[in-house]
Amino acid sequence: MYLHDLVATANAVGETRSRTRKVTLLADYITGLDAAGLRLGVAYLAGVVRQGRIGIGYAAIAEVATPPAGASTLRLADVDASLQTVAETTGSGSRQRRHDVLLDLFGRATEPEQQFLRRLLLAEMRHGALDGVMIAAIAAAGDVPVAAVRRAYMLSDDLAAVATAALQRGLEALEAFHLQVMQPVQPMLASTAADTDAALEGAGPAIVDAKIDGARVQVHRSAQSVGVYTRSLRDITQDVPDIVALVRGLDVESVILDGEAVSLRSDGRPEPFQVTMQRLGDDRTDVHTPMAVRFFDCLHHDGADLIDAPLHQRLTHLDSVVPGTHVVERLEAADAARAAAFFDHMVAAGYEGVVVKALDAPYEAGRRGAAWRKVKPSHTLDLVVLAVEWGSGRRKGWLSNLHLGARDPDGGFVMLGKTFKGLTDELLEWQTKRFLELETHRQRHVVHVEPVQVVEIAIDGVQTSTRYPGGVALRFARVKRYRDDKTAAEADTIEQVRAIHGRS
Repeated sequence: MYLHDLVATANAVGETRSRTRKVTLLADYITGLDAAGLRLGVAYLAGVVRQGRIGIGYAAIAEVATPPAGASTLRLADVDASLQTVAETTGSGSRQRRHDVLLDLFGRATEPEQQFLRRLLLAEMRHGALDGVMIAAIAAAGDVPVAAVRRAYMLSDDLAAVATAALQRGLEALEAFHLQVMQPVQPMLASTAADTDAALEGAGPAIVDAKIDGARVQVHRSAQSVGVYTRSLRDITQDVPDIVALVRGLDVESVILDGEAVSLRSDGRPEPFQVTMQRLGDDRTDVHTPMAVRFFDCLHHDGADLIDAPLHQRLTHLDSVVPGTHVVERLEAADAARAAAFFDHMVAAGYEGVVVKALDAPYEAGRRGAAWRKVKPSHTLDLVVLAVEWGSGRRKGWLSNLHLGARDPDGGFVMLGKTFKGLTDELLEWQTKRFLELETHRQRHVVHVEPVQVVEIAIDGVQTSTRYPGGVALRFARVKRYRDDKTAAEADTIEQVRAIHGRS
């Protein structure tokens, strides 16, 4: 199976805005793959490599700039073999050896293949073949229900394995995927509500959880083995000994818990998000700073899988396993007034807001639905930076004014406005370096960038606009923080922005 065919499919998918056409192109391609090609082809189209994180960054890619090959000769297996060699190369002299392997790989690739490999290795795929569309394509190619493919993927986090099961063994193989202790699943996510009244609407019996502005963690224990995983399913067990010790001390044989890791001040108030993320980052300076955890869900308890159980049952298990001091503060939402008062209390206590949760809802791994609705003090959106303007005056020499875009589910991003509000000198310095690395081209004072960096933007509302293609623009936008824990595929959509406009 040649890389050329995969790249041609990826480019064709990227050039169409029709979701149906994307699914058809992908389904046609993967249907023609053999067993070995299927696993690699699906993974590459979804933007991942079999080896996982292999330490290839922008500098390494820049160092292998080489003239493209004149003809397509690379097979998917050739790419996989090269990446495996890179992953296994360590020790003295490994940097040069890794460079040589990558240089050889890129030297054998045509110009379109080089472009694809750069995006793949830098985790910047944006051709519209990511999770949702690929799930639909696998279902079409295997003639199996989309829901069965989605569930298998959420339980395994391995689209390639799911595709292999669907195309080679069908629905029965997909139904064999199940929750496994020490195998993290994608977390359930919350949609956004304007206020607690809106969040409670249609929820039925519900609770209100305090929303902690920390790092989402999923903690697994099997006997005395403990694993701690981030929202992106990265293993951070070695970085959080306090959490490991806590969970290892619980009176259970096996458990899967969902919660938030957070750094706390001496008075018990949560530290800002950036402090927690610095504590978990690769450049942390003090690994002895305590990391607290507050759990809010239980997916497995001593042999019982609870992912399909209603929340009220999962909370019963959670409360029987975890001491109350390590459980997120919550309130049974008996009425809207009490929920609103709880929201005000949590915000005053330094929390980000609340999450209203339907007590009868199962745990929908990887889904963002109406069963969980988050409420924050003001509107915030996770948007993608499309371009940046050079600053003037005291900001001269720094990239300053951000061009912000919302995700279009059919592909690409929709421009919503610009802002330079909320940027400290530290952020200006960081973003100048970051966006010059992501630069694609320039138009006078505007630096256009790869749309991969997510930034959280606070706004006062959304207004009608004829200036921008989506018909709406942000009101009083300001930067809250950069979200390196989110990918562009997780940014808020133009529909979500328009929904805010409808309530403004």
